[in-house]
Amino acid sequence: MNRLATTFNRLRNSGEKGLITFITAGDPTLAATVPALRHMADAGADVLELGVPFTDPEADGASIQRSSERALVNGVTLRKTCEQVAIFRRENEVTPVVLMGYLNPILALGLEPFAQLASQSGVDGLIIVNLPPEEADELKSVLERVNIDLILLIAPTTPLERIKTLATSGSGFLYYVSIKGTTGADHLDVSDVERKVASIKKVTDLPVSVGFGIKTPEAAAAIAKVADAVVVGSALVETLGSATALEHALTDIHGFTSALKRSIRAC
Repeated sequence: MNRLATTFNRLRNSGEKGLITFITAGDPTLAATVPALRHMADAGADVLELGVPFTDPEADGASIQRSSERALVNGVTLRKTCEQVAIFRRENEVTPVVLMGYLNPILALGLEPFAQLASQSGVDGLIIVNLPPEEADELKSVLERVNIDLILLIAPTTPLERIKTLATSGSGFLYYVSIKGTTGADHLDVSDVERKVASIKKVTDLPVSVGFGIKTPEAAAAIAKVADAVVVGSALVETLGSATALEHALTDIHGFTSALKRSIRAC
């Protein structure tokens, strides 16, 4: 059993909902990445998503696009992202880390070399935004050999038959994209999310996490009532990137993560 399975079993057994937090590796500086991961874990994040900077992040809104641009200027690559996970693992062997990004850098590195690098670094899961599940078998097979979950995305427009396919193809958890559009959008409809998550849960035992458009502790609590975990990204990226000094940024991200977790626990 890997860290993701252990974490979701713990949450399920305690009747608690999870908090998944996202930042981009190397934003606003490479030196900020590991301390930010540490602060989010210490503040209650159950799973850490770490974005791999990419030149054409088509699924991401303005905030995460800008964070990716800043990270690329800082020279951050897929290898350097994995290096940050390895550094984080020296002090935290418990909190799962999921890489989120695009297929292109992985293909450039090679599937086998990437899987070995990710495994040795302490990565637990992988979300590839632009990888259709019909083309995922080779990567999935490589990842399974090193006990890394391939986490698949479900959109609001995904039909039930396709959801069944995704539920049997993915592992770790299913990621429901709560809105039609990019990350950070502002038209979250909780009642619609509730209906969709209920339909997903009828065909899978995998945990269902919901992300995109969740920016406040209040919104996180509302989604936590209907999902197994809540994903918050753009708001944390903005918090981390807007501070004038690293010390202030870390204090802010710790406080915001704590507020998110308190709201989720209270829902």
